[in-house]
Amino acid sequence: MKRFMTLALLTALSLTANSQNIQLHYDFGRHLYPNEEETRQIATLTFEHYRPDRLGSIFYFIDLDIYAKGIKGAYLEFSREFNIGKKGFAIHGEYNGGCTTSKGATWAAQFQHAFLLGPAFNWHNSDYTFTCGVQAMYKHYLKGVNNAKAYPGFQITGVWGWTFGKEKMFTFSGFIDFWRNHKDNDEYNVIMLTEPQFWFNLNGVTKAKTNLSIGTEIEISNNFVINKANSKTFFVNPTLALKWTM
Repeated sequence: MKRFMTLALLTALSLTANSQNIQLHYDFGRHLYPNEEETRQIATLTFEHYRPDRLGSIFYFIDLDIYAKGIKGAYLEFSREFNIGKKGFAIHGEYNGGCTTSKGATWAAQFQHAFLLGPAFNWHNSDYTFTCGVQAMYKHYLKGVNNAKAYPGFQITGVWGWTFGKEKMFTFSGFIDFWRNHKDNDEYNVIMLTEPQFWFNLNGVTKAKTNLSIGTEIEISNNFVINKANSKTFFVNPTLALKWTM
């Protein structure tokens, strides 16, 4: 397991050569919900990359969850879009998956792998300071460990990015997801997850050029984390973060 996690970290580091940004988030969730989220990570290291090309675009991010004894989990989303004409429409394909080293768990127990496919629409203003997009996708979960069965689902995703202020001092960005999830006893529910980020870009206020930003991410979710002891399903988990833009 340690060997696998080391490989995951080295792979993530190698990808940063072309990454758009690297983020380090200190997570306050376990302090806000000591009973429900006592095992939540201390911090998350995120590698994020976006690259447009003549066919469309490639986007991926890798989250590495950091605990007191080191990295305990890795999660990846990789997507490819193919443009349809010149009106902002595209075909969106995506893979979601990851691993964990939770006690007693095998390598895929935490994140059931899934493939997504569907139409997308993207828009931006003339100087690209505001961008947004929406995707409506069929989502198919692969068979997982611990008898997790394969099943079909759906996901609707919205993304946005807005850089504004003097010298582009501020950035407001994020996403919102709604997807169908399998529960116990062949029941299903719909999960909502959104992670808006607000960044203060130091390049806009310092004389020396810097790619550093200070900010926060607020993870707001319903049915994403479920505490069976008190049936709590809605959580708001803020972070304090640093970002280095390539």
